[in-house]
Amino acid sequence: MTTRTVEIVGGGLAGLALGLGLRRAGVPVVVHEAGAYPRHRVCGEFMTGLAESTRARLGLDPLLADALEHREAAWFRGGRLIRQQVLDTPAVALSRHVLDRRLAEAVMAAGGEVRTGSRLAIDEAPTGRVFASGRRADTGSPWIGLKIHVRGLVLDRPLEMHLGDGDYVGLCAIEGGRVNVAGLFRRRSGLAGERERMLFHYLRAGGLGDLAERLEASDPDPESACAVAGLNYGRRGRRDEARLVVGDADALMPPFTGHGMALALASAEVALDPLIDWANGRGDWASALTRVRADSRARFSFRRRAARWLHPVLTHSAGQRALDWFGRAGLLPVGTLYRLTH
Repeated sequence: MTTRTVEIVGGGLAGLALGLGLRRAGVPVVVHEAGAYPRHRVCGEFMTGLAESTRARLGLDPLLADALEHREAAWFRGGRLIRQQVLDTPAVALSRHVLDRRLAEAVMAAGGEVRTGSRLAIDEAPTGRVFASGRRADTGSPWIGLKIHVRGLVLDRPLEMHLGDGDYVGLCAIEGGRVNVAGLFRRRSGLAGERERMLFHYLRAGGLGDLAERLEASDPDPESACAVAGLNYGRRGRRDEARLVVGDADALMPPFTGHGMALALASAEVALDPLIDWANGRGDWASALTRVRADSRARFSFRRRAARWLHPVLTHSAGQRALDWFGRAGLLPVGTLYRLTH
């Protein structure tokens, strides 16, 4: 009989999906989320490489039944098309505004507890506590993430990827006729302003003025504008070795892959069986932590290393010029790069 409760810090994709999977197995769950639902988050809002087995194990299919599916993508540099791409499997597109809320409701409907406005000390790691959030911001990071939704925008392809001067911006058609615009930008001095205008300022500073004008000529939704700073795409530090971590609390996936959301969900699946065993008295907490860490390393470390290697190439002017040349020459190994990061 299950007697142990799993406490999850962070009600994002990984935390909520893990909570839902545990409740489907009868494990008592409490999810602590500092914010509230629904809410907007800086995110590409599409996922590639999400396995059918992961969707089934976590019970995600009903929540994604009406998500859009995209097979075509276009890459641009400075407003010029450099490559069109047909994805091996469809990208699943649904806003975090909708998906997080659905997941939270599903956890509660399954008998779990979701406490919004609840903050726990991330330096305390008692038995039974899983960290799906609590990422420590890197104060030395040069990166800032910005996002906004726009209406009435006609896309060249359902997915557009734009490379600017050290920047990366992704456009994705989502539900309700909206387009999600999310970008990773190098911090620039002198670009302070209202939250809903920040992305447009950064687009122009990064040489993507045409894209900024195109977006402004549509119908931006100021309520969807959000930002996040202190992003670090390296490995987690030793301070996390005593904690059982999943999703972004473990490591961030560079956004150009479109694989960050899928990886967060897959990390929840990896943690599921060790936590079910622990909750039912089959093994101690140290064993569960060791299993999750080993399985995560075996399943994700190669693609994370590949993405970390490609990340500076896509965000450096010399690397972008090389991609531009290879793309126009038809020599860019898009399929190989996709498989390396997925």
